[in-house]
Amino acid sequence: MAGLARGPARCDIGAMSEHDKIALVTGASRGLGAALAEALAGRGWHILAVARTSGALEELDDRIRGAGGSATLAPLDVGQPEAMVQLAQAVLGRWGGLDLWAHCAIHAAPLSPAGHIDGKDFQKSVDLNVVATRGLIGLIEPLLRAREGQALFFDDPRAGQKFFGSYGTTKAAQIALARSWQAENAALGPRVRIAAPAPMPTATRARFFPGEDRSRLTPCKAEAARILAEIL
Repeated sequence: MAGLARGPARCDIGAMSEHDKIALVTGASRGLGAALAEALAGRGWHILAVARTSGALEELDDRIRGAGGSATLAPLDVGQPEAMVQLAQAVLGRWGGLDLWAHCAIHAAPLSPAGHIDGKDFQKSVDLNVVATRGLIGLIEPLLRAREGQALFFDDPRAGQKFFGSYGTTKAAQIALARSWQAENAALGPRVRIAAPAPMPTATRARFFPGEDRSRLTPCKAEAARILAEIL
């Protein structure tokens, strides 16, 4: 599939065995997504890393390979339905399914009073945080079932907080969708987990809370390790 970057310089698919676990990380280029990808790769998982920024994905791959892990890079926009359909087809054809999907992709619109929310920013938040997530669930559910895998979402409860109209509303909608999926699949699977990460020194948080003392925040790598210890 066009968009899946592989080869001697990027990943070693041939070195994988049929027993290797496959993790899809959407929003893998930075922050918690990158930290999860590195932590899973360090445990022997093969990482399918999805993000829009090719350069950041290549840097992630360098770190994973430098630590002895392996990854396949997919510089794609999860908000593009056709690309996600092709991605799901490629995963099915190459690996037959997924063991884990960690959904870290998010659009964090600028903070704004509710009466002044930019229409384009709000629509982008709806499209990526809610509509794209709905589409991904439909595509990825059979891939997780094929390998008895699980999905992982991340709650950030900002709904109702002042100036968080775009982000808080659409993030809450995303998690509500995930909770419905979780309840529906309690018996049949896939298992759906919803983690509540501690505040981390991410670029998104820096935009929301400029001037905050970042030394008091939990490093992304530490939070990734804690979350994975709870679910794996």
